[in-house]
Amino acid sequence: MLNKILIVEDDQNIREVVEEYLSEAGYLVISAEDGKKAHHIIKKDETIDLYILDIMLPEITGLELLKTIRNKNNTPVLMLTALDDENTQSASFDALADDYVTKPFSPKLLVKRVEALLRRIGQAGTLKAGPVTIDLDRYTAFENGERVILTLKELELLKVLMTNQGKVLTRQQLLNLVWGYDYFGDDRIVDVHIKNVRKKFKVNIIETVKGVGYRILERAGDTDV
Repeated sequence: MLNKILIVEDDQNIREVVEEYLSEAGYLVISAEDGKKAHHIIKKDETIDLYILDIMLPEITGLELLKTIRNKNNTPVLMLTALDDENTQSASFDALADDYVTKPFSPKLLVKRVEALLRRIGQAGTLKAGPVTIDLDRYTAFENGERVILTLKELELLKVLMTNQGKVLTRQQLLNLVWGYDYFGDDRIVDVHIKNVRKKFKVNIIETVKGVGYRILERAGDTDV
């Protein structure tokens, strides 16, 4: 089945270019030229695999649409906008956007970013550790049946740990598996994301193995960290 992408862009030329490149790359593409139409699609269509949102839209802004999406699920969202200021980018990531591309942009590289986002959610199935479950079909986390909102990186980090349940993974291993082998930043980013994941669940399922790394608790839900 083809991955389905919704493009929300009020500039017809940009919208058509993005549609053309994504269609040629093998994706099923639908589009909306304003926020109101997009909002209707987001509410009704449960089959969309990725959203591309402009921010400055008629009727309803891209950031408002992003919040609507996040109230439903963790489907990847890429912001595509002329706004390149730090505050807007920060607000987008705070609202749980997965990627941010500024105009002008390379359509070919945009397709590569889309491929990367979809590749991360390509596996199907369910992972479970204590009261925590990850539905890999919907790429959504639950605790005792209630949905927990995580960023894509937080979800990927939790998925890697749950896939290797009981095994201790070092920071470097987690960096390679979640951020990629070409990441050269501070490895403490792993600690920050672990801390954020823990805050979002009522019970702790991640154990810190001092001097080594992290693993899912043998008895998921224990409080030792």
